Amino acid sequence: MRVFVTGASGHIASAVIPELVGAGHEVTGLARSDASAAVVRALGAEVRCGDLDDLAGLREAAADADAVVHLAFDHDAIAAGKFADAVTADLTVVRTLGEALAGTGKALVGVGLTRTGDPERDAVIAANPRSAVARELTAFTGREVRTLLVAIPPVTHSARDRTGFVPTLIRIARDTGVSGYLGDGANRWPAGHVLDVGRLYRLALEKAPAGSQLCAAAEEGVTVREIAETIGRRLGLPAVSVPAERAAEHFKGFPFIGLDITMSSADTRRSLGWEPVRPGLVADLEDGHYFTTG
Repeated sequence: MRVFVTGASGHIASAVIPELVGAGHEVTGLARSDASAAVVRALGAEVRCGDLDDLAGLREAAADADAVVHLAFDHDAIAAGKFADAVTADLTVVRTLGEALAGTGKALVGVGLTRTGDPERDAVIAANPRSAVARELTAFTGREVRTLLVAIPPVTHSARDRTGFVPTLIRIARDTGVSGYLGDGANRWPAGHVLDVGRLYRLALEKAPAGSQLCAAAEEGVTVREIAETIGRRLGLPAVSVPAERAAEHFKGFPFIGLDITMSSADTRRSLGWEPVRPGLVADLEDGHYFTTG
């Protein structure tokens, strides 16, 4: 299978691309700089130079492939307070890719969750602006596109993680002198090792039917207090509760500290035969690699 990957030099792609290449698939990754191109080649993929603003180039690349894995997103915009702008740009990209694949039966794999029928869970999903992108992508199922949605856990961890939830909390802890959590810290973040996530993407491309909603969480939910306490112990800093009225100041540029959600991968495991085998989040934190830089 010929697979075109956006966000090809990012953390998730660092596991997805080698997994696909190792299984015999031909992968081309989008790269917008020489540095990104070097990373993509090192992962074993061919390079297509360009960026997400080149819509004609995206259409061409999608049309040339048997499947598209869309991983790119402007995460820096979230810290800059421009989350809505990033979502608008991503909607344009998804529409472009979907239109290029319409009527072909080829696969388009995106990131996100659809509605579950549980009002509380659906309210959490709808509160995330990126849910609009998931809805846009799944709409192409009715236009003969093999759409697949992968719910990537908020904490996708590994030694390659440099900008995710965990590095962000570590940076804040170092900057403030305390490892903080919101309120009682009982809110939960689903977690998964990036190598397990990468294997799920391969299985999804090879086996999942159109319209599938897949979940890549190995752990349904780890409390933020446990995460903060582990970070504090590793840094030699106290783990403390931050009241809600001080959260915006303390956790500057990180609006997800209060996120409380669980994700079950039971259906995904049954349908694809996927079983996570890598270390859990706390074990990965205890390994120490997150604390060797900065």
